[in-house]
Amino acid sequence: MNHSFGLVIESLVALLLLLTIGYCVTLNRQLRRLKADETTLKVTISELVAATGLAERAIAGLKVTVRDCDQGLGERLRNAERLTVELERQFGAGENLFSRLSRIVSASQPAQAEQDGIPAPDTKAIVAAAQAFADRARSRVSGRAA
Repeated sequence: MNHSFGLVIESLVALLLLLTIGYCVTLNRQLRRLKADETTLKVTISELVAATGLAERAIAGLKVTVRDCDQGLGERLRNAERLTVELERQFGAGENLFSRLSRIVSASQPAQAEQDGIPAPDTKAIVAAAQAFADRARSRVSGRAA
């Protein structure tokens, strides 16, 4: 019985060794897959780092472009405001000149008409037409400045 008991124990140890070897083979396969996944993950991470660097450079370029556009648009806006002020000043001067010329013409026409025997023109209609012309010109300029 002693001899058979030893054989049973040795058989049990051999079976446990076979199970351990099988488990080690399975574990080795899983470790290889894990190493392959680690390599793939490292490649993915390096690509992600490269893409992040590229995106950071692109963002920096966009910031520079936005700053340049902002400066350019600001300068154009200031020029437009200056032009608008200048045009308003010139229109005011033109209206002033026109009203003075209208007064001169209206003052001289009745006297001239009486001398020539011609009826005097309707100066109110002329002034109204000139005012309408000035208003249309002003609205055109306001439309461009806006």
